[in-house]
Order: sequence, then C-alpha cells, then structure tokens
Amino acid sequence: MPLGGGFSVFGDWFQIRFIENNGMAFGMELFNKLFLTGFRIVAVAFLIYLLIKLIKDKEYPTGFVFAVAMILAGAAGNIIDCLFYGEIFSSSYGQVAHFVPWGEGYSSFFEGRVVDMFYFPLFTWPEWMPLIGGDIFFGPVFNFADACISCSVVAILVWYRKFLFSN
Repeated sequence: MPLGGGFSVFGDWFQIRFIENNGMAFGMELFNKLFLTGFRIVAVAFLIYLLIKLIKDKEYPTGFVFAVAMILAGAAGNIIDCLFYGEIFSSSYGQVAHFVPWGEGYSSFFEGRVVDMFYFPLFTWPEWMPLIGGDIFFGPVFNFADACISCSVVAILVWYRKFLFSN
C-alpha cells in the first residue's frame, strides 16, 4: 500500500490507512526522534520493573496489573517499529515500501517511523459549531500499540487511580 493509501472496512466510519508516524501516539511530535526512542526505552525498563513489583506484591487487582502490562506491550511495540522498521524497509514516499537487506532501509537504527493504520472518522462537526466546525471527530490514524496504551491509561484513571500513588 502506498503511503497515505487505504481502504474502507465498514463504510466510511472505519478505514485502514497506511501512515508512517515520526512522533508519538496519534502523530504528536515532541523533541527529536532519537530522544523519543531513548525515552521509550527508559519508560519500558521502568514499566518492566513496575510490573514485576506489582506481580510480586499480590495486593493489586488483576485489572490494574493487566492495564500496566498493556501499556508496557504498546510501548514495546512502538519501540520495535522505531528500532527496526527503518532498517529493513525502503522509503514509502511516492512508492510502495518493500523489504531491503538489513541496513539498507530508509533510516538508521533508532530512527525508524511507526506504522499507523486504524482510522475512525466517525463524523464531521457541522460548520456552524464554533471552534470545531468542519473538523473530523476522532481524526487521528493510530495503531494497535497506541490503542493499548491509551485504553489502559483511561482504564487506570477511571477504575484504578487509587493504586497510582499507593505504597
């Protein structure tokens, strides 16, 4: 699929799009790529430590432990894309990307882009609505790792916030 290409899965409200994200979840870009990948690696190391501690303590609800594990899995998935995707795929700008021998990809180790593919343009706000008129409701393209992180953070904030700062 070419960059920006896509197809409809269920009408116009669920689509698959091929996007390469250079930043964080939902296309946010903060700092440079090398810093972001390094930060992700430190965050995953901390989450591994935290998850081991939560499992050993046995006083945390299974749902809380599962949510932390899903954040860890999502972050690790995005790191894998950042580390390897640019090393093993050709550039997708103006063409369909293809596998290349290790190290001949479009980018160096640590600086690959993350592939995003899920797009849910549920509806467009009416033009007469101030500030948001004409914008698509839930316009970002995201991947499964982003969904794992976002849904787990929401679950923790809604159902398990009392465990965030305990002990």
